[in-house]
Amino acid sequence: MRGVLYPVTETKPSKSARKREHLALQKLGEELITLKESDLDDLPLDDDLREALSEARQIKAHGALRRQKQYIGKLMRNVDPEPLRLKLAKLRR
Repeated sequence: MRGVLYPVTETKPSKSARKREHLALQKLGEELITLKESDLDDLPLDDDLREALSEARQIKAHGALRRQKQYIGKLMRNVDPEPLRLKLAKLRR
């Protein structure tokens, strides 16, 4: 039938929305790279993410660092970002 609108039950986010979310997580991960080790100890991070952050601090090559940041962004998808954002905001003050 023409002109009939059916209710949308559950829509998944658009590709653009997912990309914005992933880039925001990557940016949060980049901010974590700049923290001191003692500050990272207070954050609820899993071992893989801690190791990736530690490795990122040692990388000097631009391309390798970019790839490591992307990997950190991927690992950040498995972490709840809100507690991290709150702790970062508290550390910045």
